[in-house]
Amino acid sequence: MSNEKTVKSALISVFSKDGLEPIVRKLNEQGVTIYSTGGTETFINDLGIDVVPVEEVTSYPSILGGRVKTLHPKVFGGILNRQNHAGDVAEMESFEIPQIDVVIVDLYPFEKTVASGASAQDIIEKIDIGGISLIRAAAKNFADVICVASVDDYAEFLSLISENNGSISEENRKRFAGKAFNVSSHYDTAIFNYFNRNNEETVLKISETNGNILRYGENPHQKGFFFGDFDAMFTKLNGKELSYNNLLDVDAAVNLINEFKGETPTFAILKHNNACGFAQNNTIHQAYVDALAGDPVSAFGGVLISNTEIDKATAEEISSLFCEVVIAPSYNAEALEILKGKKNRIILILNDVELPQTNVRSCLNGVLVQDRNNVTDTIEGLTYVTNTKPSQNDLDDLIFASKICKHTKSNTIVLVKNKKLLASGTGQTSRVDALEQAIHKAKTFNFDLNGAVMASDAFFPFPDCVEIAKNAGITAVIQPGGSIKDQLSIDYCNENGVAMVMTGTRHFKH
Repeated sequence: MSNEKTVKSALISVFSKDGLEPIVRKLNEQGVTIYSTGGTETFINDLGIDVVPVEEVTSYPSILGGRVKTLHPKVFGGILNRQNHAGDVAEMESFEIPQIDVVIVDLYPFEKTVASGASAQDIIEKIDIGGISLIRAAAKNFADVICVASVDDYAEFLSLISENNGSISEENRKRFAGKAFNVSSHYDTAIFNYFNRNNEETVLKISETNGNILRYGENPHQKGFFFGDFDAMFTKLNGKELSYNNLLDVDAAVNLINEFKGETPTFAILKHNNACGFAQNNTIHQAYVDALAGDPVSAFGGVLISNTEIDKATAEEISSLFCEVVIAPSYNAEALEILKGKKNRIILILNDVELPQTNVRSCLNGVLVQDRNNVTDTIEGLTYVTNTKPSQNDLDDLIFASKICKHTKSNTIVLVKNKKLLASGTGQTSRVDALEQAIHKAKTFNFDLNGAVMASDAFFPFPDCVEIAKNAGITAVIQPGGSIKDQLSIDYCNENGVAMVMTGTRHFKH
């Protein structure tokens, strides 16, 4: 390799000391002069290894309660000087600035401090100034300096100096510089987003450092990646790696089942981001049986999710179905053993993790961002607009249907009876088409629609949908309302004994 640089001096200033000892011992073994300050200096001294306090270099103590330690020309001159530049070399000699070949930094844990719910003052004090400046300086001058900006890179750095007796190629220095700027840019993004929580600035800054390469995207000819902390969301117990499409279905499943957190046992089966089976019952076994009955054909290859522990009886039923993913908050031992019978079946425990409060998607040559749809329709929020009022059983079914409707692609119609999804019409270009699709599907699986309820994600501009629904046997309807022709649908319902309630909230999902 060309342009090798042998490490002769290192500045170490870290928050976390994890993994640092082997590096310090190796540098000491190779005769490297080590500079440090504060807690890191104490750590190195306690190892019985010589360390030069930064204060000896700068002739300045740490001041302002530790806010200023390394911010000094004799430190940054030692990092930023160009060793092949005659003027820089002369100034280094004139001002007696020591050369620094390695900078090792671990920044104050800003994101962890915010996540911990710490006070505003504690959070502000975790904005690293000296460390971030050292990283930028060392990474900029990778021609002469190597910057180690993360605990995650300690092992690789130790390997480099061990294998080459302290000599590091320009290629590796530049690669570490890229890693360093990744650390600094992510850190600054986190700080900005903390200050911009109320969206005072119309700016989008996203930085995800946990990236996984997927087998492919939606189709084999497309590359696919997932950026996020999957292990925080789920505990994976079995199965192959999740694909791009798996992850989209899992996301849809989690968002849907979260509407029923803490409720009676509820089971959902999803296919292509939409529920094809959904039911609630006294036991999770019966909820699954009812959900599967909703569309046993579409359930093949689907994603299954429960809002409560999966037991042996339910696992035995599931085992006869080919499905890609099973998700639940827990499994009993017998159930887990049964489900693991298929080695490729992905089994996930859903952890209690707060989901992002914004939705982001690419659009044209830019990005669309919106608030998460956190509105869930409730019985208390309904407006009763017809002479015929829904029964308590109807109201329970209407809210149940509305929650499913919220998480189904528009235009959509959802048909429910006794907290069981009978059918839905999804992603249609007209609401009439969505309703007719749902009715046709329900009849295909021999469901009796008499006494069923209907949910719509948006208003009815004409009475045609309520008329079709009434003729199919549906007796109660939930919809947002808001059309200038709402009265036409209300009048039809009044004339034909159909109960209708309005939520006032549209739930489009494109």
